[in-house]
Amino acid sequence: HYFIQSNLRKPMLKTTLKRSLPILGRCLTSYEFLKVECPAPKVYNVQLNRPEKRNAITLGMWADIGKCFDELSLLSDCRAIILSGNGKMFCGGIDLASFISVMPTCSDSAHKSLHILHGIRGMQDSFTALEKCRKPVISVIHGGCIGGGVDLVCGSDIRLMSADAYLQVKEVDIGIVADVGTIQRLPRIVGNQSLVNEYCLTGRRVYSDEAARVGIVSRVDVDRESVFEGAVALAAQIAAKSPVAVQGVKSNLVYSRDHTVQEGLDRVALWNSAMLLGADPARAMSGGGDFEDP
Repeated sequence: HYFIQSNLRKPMLKTTLKRSLPILGRCLTSYEFLKVECPAPKVYNVQLNRPEKRNAITLGMWADIGKCFDELSLLSDCRAIILSGNGKMFCGGIDLASFISVMPTCSDSAHKSLHILHGIRGMQDSFTALEKCRKPVISVIHGGCIGGGVDLVCGSDIRLMSADAYLQVKEVDIGIVADVGTIQRLPRIVGNQSLVNEYCLTGRRVYSDEAARVGIVSRVDVDRESVFEGAVALAAQIAAKSPVAVQGVKSNLVYSRDHTVQEGLDRVALWNSAMLLGADPARAMSGGGDFEDP
């Protein structure tokens, strides 16, 4: 079931990041194509930041995404991450000019193929960084989410959408196959292979009402501002919980998705046999909510 929320919001905390962020004795990297802010305590908002180009993904942005989520995964002060887009659109897909400019020029076709293969694998790893990130990632989609943007949000844990937004698996329209996550992850998200086949083969737009109905997103809100405020409230709710428990839940959800039921049960049993010995379960059961950063 999907729903639109408009007035069920707590006031949004607006603490713009204006300081260096310590991470394992150093500062969070400054990224050329991303803007990182703290809209709430222990909540980080990673914005795609090429608004003049509809946040089209260049090779530089691709690299920034992977590095940023790897870094936030290790940042003890970070407990939940929001992924959003600056400007009128979440993401307009890949920047074709950027990729054409770096195509291999060597004459040997095998060498060209190897160069492209390594490049694709590197881009896959950058988007998989969202899935491997120890912290939950909430994607906030407004305007359009096209091509590579769909690959990107499929790697997140929770997806929210504004009512005017749409998704589009558009690679087929430019003569290529989506190769950085949509084909592998979207069928598991939707649970309907026939429908995903339709999306990928036609490149048609999937508007917010349909995206919510089929389970691509869990919530639709009235506009960009409202859906972002909802994401901050949701991320803050997650950030207030035991970080050990939250990271354990994410790790076991991702593992169980790709393994048998018994394998998932065995892993979570092993996980809890260690984590139940920590301080957080007793603190949570006693009503204490001031959990230490791991």
